[in-house]
Amino acid sequence: MKIAFQMDPIGAVDINADSSFRLAEEAQARGHSLFFYSPDHLAYQEGRVTARGHDFTVQRVQGDHAQLGEMREVDLAEFDVIWLRQDPPFDMHYITSTHLLDRLKDDTLVVNDPFWVRNYPEKLLVLDFPDLTPPTTIARDLDTIKAFKAKHGDVILKPLYGNGGAGVFRLDASDRNLTSLHELFTGFSREPLIVQKFLPDVSNGDKRVILVDGEAVGAINRVPAEGETRSNMHVGGRPEKIGLTARDREICDAIGPLLKEKGQVFVGIDVIGDYLTEINVTSPTGIQELERFDGVNIAEKIWQAIEAKIG
Repeated sequence: MKIAFQMDPIGAVDINADSSFRLAEEAQARGHSLFFYSPDHLAYQEGRVTARGHDFTVQRVQGDHAQLGEMREVDLAEFDVIWLRQDPPFDMHYITSTHLLDRLKDDTLVVNDPFWVRNYPEKLLVLDFPDLTPPTTIARDLDTIKAFKAKHGDVILKPLYGNGGAGVFRLDASDRNLTSLHELFTGFSREPLIVQKFLPDVSNGDKRVILVDGEAVGAINRVPAEGETRSNMHVGGRPEKIGLTARDREICDAIGPLLKEKGQVFVGIDVIGDYLTEINVTSPTGIQELERFDGVNIAEKIWQAIEAKIG
């Protein structure tokens, strides 16, 4: 098959952690040809959705892991699969790319389905499952956020469309910074904030569960660094081997059919204790850590699901 990756610069990735690199590596091993382009080089031109980018091959040699051909322009309708893999922020640039890719649906399989990526960003899709999530409020209005904090005492405040742990604050019952943080966030962004009840179980880790075409295939635990609330590996969280609990499987059984129906082939959900906190569909991570811990080729499972859809 002809495979295109829409992603951030491939030359900058960590080959021992990046899920897009691992997906490209497995695709190459399966005999598929690879093409890379950045979202800045995606375009609509008189009825065609095009991209300017490079044919490429990969090898597991850091610093020399991607060999790029000459830049050329392609018609994306000629590809079998396009991977939507650039990292958030989930801003209008990102949203526009989903609109353009959605125009390819009659010719090309886009993974994950861009229509539902656009309509199901990670911190909003969880609202469909209130029985699985901690108490949550989404608001820009300061009085609404203050009322939530007064009710629950210890809360987590973060940007609605952030990623990687950036801008995440814990505000306990004695904290006096809510108004200042609200002024900071609303001063540079028109987006709402999300505030959730703090879950003390995060000290034991924030579990990343990987689902492939709606089925749970394993999990890793991400443990916060000493003195840190955030467990994201971008900010020093430590990955650990962990299994799936009965509660994890209950959560996956509840959300899996919807993810499969909406074309979300590769999804990473976040679970703290007994609660679902995020459903990551834009550019989930965790494949390589899970493969190392469990000895299971998760990238192979993802490509098998895609190849089955291509038929």
